[in-house]
Formats: sequence, C-alpha cells, structure tokens
Amino acid sequence: MLSITPQDALIDVPRRIAVNGLAPGEQVEIASCTVRGAGVPWRASARFVADAQGTVDLQRDAPLSGSYEGSYVGSYEGVSPMGLVWSQVPDTQGAREQFGAEPGAALRTDITVRRGGKVGEAGELQGGFVQRLAAEGVTRREVREEGLVGTLYLPAGPGPHPAVLILNGSGGGINEPRAALYASHGYAAFALAYFKAPGLSDYISNTPLEYFETALAWLHRTVKPAQGFVALSGQSRGGELVLLLGTLFPESVSAVVGYVPGAVVHCAQNACDPALGREGPAWLFRGQPLPHVWERNRTATWAPWDEGPEPRRHADALLTALQDPEAVERARIRVERIRGPVMLLSATDDGSWPSSLYSRMVTERLAQFAHPHAVAHLDFEGAGHSILFPYVPTTQLGYAHPVSGRRSTSGGTPANNAHADEASWQGVLRFLQQAVAARNAPSGDTPQ
Repeated sequence: MLSITPQDALIDVPRRIAVNGLAPGEQVEIASCTVRGAGVPWRASARFVADAQGTVDLQRDAPLSGSYEGSYVGSYEGVSPMGLVWSQVPDTQGAREQFGAEPGAALRTDITVRRGGKVGEAGELQGGFVQRLAAEGVTRREVREEGLVGTLYLPAGPGPHPAVLILNGSGGGINEPRAALYASHGYAAFALAYFKAPGLSDYISNTPLEYFETALAWLHRTVKPAQGFVALSGQSRGGELVLLLGTLFPESVSAVVGYVPGAVVHCAQNACDPALGREGPAWLFRGQPLPHVWERNRTATWAPWDEGPEPRRHADALLTALQDPEAVERARIRVERIRGPVMLLSATDDGSWPSSLYSRMVTERLAQFAHPHAVAHLDFEGAGHSILFPYVPTTQLGYAHPVSGRRSTSGGTPANNAHADEASWQGVLRFLQQAVAARNAPSGDTPQ
C-alpha cells in the first residue's frame, strides 16, 4: 500500500510518503512526475529498501540510488521527505517555469512505486498529492488602476488583514505564486509588476519610483490593512528595490523582506533597454536617475562575466565594482531611514550577485545607526540566488536571462537550494508574525 499524507494541502506543507506491505529487504523504485509550466513534465526517481517490517518511509529512509535504468530524471541523496519534488528535472531541456499556466493553480504530483526492477512489471502502485498555492476562500483580483499592473490576493474572511506588496526581480512580470501563498497565510498580498507586463515597459531601465509610491498609497487606501501594516517583499532586483522604497517612503512601509537583495543601487544590467545599455540607470526619482555603483567606478569591469569560464557567474563582475569604496558609498542604499523591521535572506554561493556580502553590508549599516527595530539575516551556506519557497524543483541552476537572453548560473546545489527554500519561508512567516505583533503591541511593550 502506498500512503501519502496529507494528499491535498498548501505547497509549503511537507508530505509523508510511505509504502507498506513489502517483503523485508525488498527494493523498490519510487518515482514522481509533476506537469509544470506550459505542460512540461518534471520527474524524479530513487530506489529504496524496505525495513524488517516491509516498510519504506521517506521521512526516515535515504534512497539507495537515483535514476532508473538511464531514464532522464532527477534523484537525491540522504533523508529528505520531499526529495522527490525538489530533485525533479524537466523533460524539456531549459524549461524553468515551475507553476501552471493558470495563475495560482494547484500542482498535482503523481507517485509511482515499481516493484521487481523493471518498468511495467506487475506490482506497480499509483498515488499522488496536490500542492495548492491558494487556500480555500482566497480570492484573486486583477488590478489595472492608476497606471498600476498587478494582482491582489485576499485571505478568506472579512479582515482587515496585514498587507504585503510583492516585487519580482530582473525577470519582471507579476509574482502571483508568492502572493497567493502569502494570502493563504493571512496577508492581503499585492503582486505588482513594474516592467515586462502588459501596458508596461519591456525593460527595467528608467523605472520611475513614483510608480511604487502610487502603489503603496493605493494599497493603504483600497485594502485598509490592519493597523496600517504594509510589508514589502522583493527578490533580487526586487530585494534591492524594497530596501530602496523603505528609505524613500518610510511612512508607508511597516517592514521589509529582501530575498537575495542588493545593498547598493545598481544600473540596469541584464534587464536593460538595449538602446540605453546595461550601464544606464534602472531607477528614476523625481525625474532624476539615482546614482548607481557602476557610475564613475574606477574598478568595475564586466570582463569576469563576459569573458569568464562556463558556467558564467554574473556576481564575479559585480565584485569588481565593490572594490571602489567611493563609488560604493555614493550608491549605498540608506537603509537607516527604514522605519520598521528588516529581514534579509542570502546565499553564500549566489552566482547572480553577492547577496551574502550585500546582506552583511545592510546589517552592519543598520547596527551602525542603532536601528530601533528587529533585524534578521538568514545566510544559507552553499545555496544560490534562486531562493523561492518550499517544495519546488531546485535543479535548474543554469539559465538564460529572461530579458537579455545571456546565459549564467544562479549558483548553489539542488540540496542546499532546497534547504534554503524551506528554511527561508519558515523564517519569513515568523518574521512577519513578529512584525505584525510589534505593530499591534501597546507602546513600550515588546512581543515575545
């Protein structure tokens, strides 16, 4: 008998996968398949040996080996209850989209247990489970108002709810999966696009920061968050951006969550308008470009990335820019102006940019100015740039940038990235819960 519990739950809930009724010492293959993106199957497979009671339990047992008879599937080592999910690889080489074409749609993973050693022999067991992004009662609303392009997810119940504004990185678009999951945990979640979405520029170049000022005002006015609480959550360029917005509009921002963030303002880089170039400005404020780290930089060079060995690491070029202390200081984000708790999530093997170093720069700056609010930093050893949330595939490290098309590596290993996905999301939920409690606490009280 194949047992999977729970069979239907949110995507961040681990599942127990177990097989009972085997012969003691019997070997079986357990395989997974999830159809993701535009109909692409992603697969993983591993072999296990039953214990003296004839049981295999993925919460307890490590696999013996991975790929089954040369089939193109992922595998993993060590005990990992959800290893058959995070180790999946796509049938179509280069596929990266992990969610369904329909926004917020649930994912179904099929599990097959094969006995006897060859595919197709008698004794196969079939089962599966569903991973949901949106809990029951969560509602979705497209926002096309005041020039804003985004999607608002609201939790079940009348509210009011604390709110989170979610921003993507240099791939642009609308991060609906994260917004749906935030809403499933009780937050009014507004996933906002700022380029590469209908009605917006295809590029990050010359993005006016007043756009986000409008979004914050709209969110406060329309959603009326509980206690006026609005957190910012952004990844990569979005992580740079949320720190920046917290400094420019501190009265509208209650907390900041930066996934693999920057500590300095960057130029447009790979998401640039080709007519303006990668060293052109990304951000405009009150009509003027913000000084960025590549500007008048005496040490910066793209050569380590342009001419470096495969797989190329964009971070190697950015590290050259950080050797000019005057340029760094001109471009530094003045995080001491943020009026709320700050959380940073980084990775020591980030191939896209040095998020671990950047996060330390932010925490040191906040300490220097005796930041009066909570500061949390989770730095994941051996992980890469693509920190998402739990129980999605982490195997696709190389990628073509969605704007420039240039190939690079995000860094890390699948196992370390899977750990970062799980631990980061648990940390973010705790951080936001504590930030909301601090907002609600009477003056002078500190929530435990």
